[in-house]
Amino acid sequence: SLSAGLDLPGRFLFAILTLMTLIANLVFIEEAVYIYRKIPSSKRSIIIWVNAAAPVIATTSCIGMWIPRSTMFTDFTAAVFFAIVIHKFLLMMIKECGGQKLLLRRFENGRFKISTGPCCCCCLCLPRVRITRRTLFLLKLGTFQFTFFRPVLMFLSIVLWTNGNYTPYNLSPKEAAIWISCFVGVLTILALWPVAIMFQQVRTLLVCKKIIPKFALYQFILILNHLQAAIINILAMQRIIPCAPPLSSSARGAYVTQQLLIMEMFLITLISRVVYRRRYDDLEPPECAAEEAEDNKQSP
Repeated sequence: SLSAGLDLPGRFLFAILTLMTLIANLVFIEEAVYIYRKIPSSKRSIIIWVNAAAPVIATTSCIGMWIPRSTMFTDFTAAVFFAIVIHKFLLMMIKECGGQKLLLRRFENGRFKISTGPCCCCCLCLPRVRITRRTLFLLKLGTFQFTFFRPVLMFLSIVLWTNGNYTPYNLSPKEAAIWISCFVGVLTILALWPVAIMFQQVRTLLVCKKIIPKFALYQFILILNHLQAAIINILAMQRIIPCAPPLSSSARGAYVTQQLLIMEMFLITLISRVVYRRRYDDLEPPECAAEEAEDNKQSP
């Protein structure tokens, strides 16, 4: 633990960041209770899963900040949890359209635009694909593969690490880390693509359900948890972030990442509470009211 070697400003920073993590978790628990009481049972668990992404990442970052030796485990835990959230976000968009049957009925003559990011945003010549039960299954499979393979790769990495064959952030071609990281990168892109395809299709239909700010929050979590962490780790490996005994450059990079993530996830948790909380006694546009009625009929 670093707490014994901290000066007064360092202890104050640790206390503030720990308090932020605690508040983020309390806000999430309060929001989960509200969702459980107010939202139809068919959507409850999915929306709670999606809302949990920011507080879970804040919690794992806080544990990693206090116990630096646990960083590898906390980072992997956050990555696996967010892999599940990617799949849940796709399912949430389908549920918000009234479920798979109603979505297929709405878009029976529609086509998915597959020339979208992160895979094919430049391939504008790609044909549009008909919206059928099979294409919906393929989209779900695209996100589900990540929720399956990410924990498998996490387990493999930890086994190799305990055997001394895996060093995080060591990008030498002879090391396992570079190959596992590349494989995870490809799987991540393949998982993000179906979510982007579905969002392009339903964003105008679900504008009354705030799908655009919800998607923006999901994208922010993705960028901050993956891209920001990768950039800081590269800077640490190049010694641009200098070592500060007892911390090496890579350990200090992880330390900076964790502190930034706690602050960022705290803010995202507060914004999520505003975006996901809907007042059910307010008047809604007719199409939204009809969807709510349909949802309530479908829920047991």
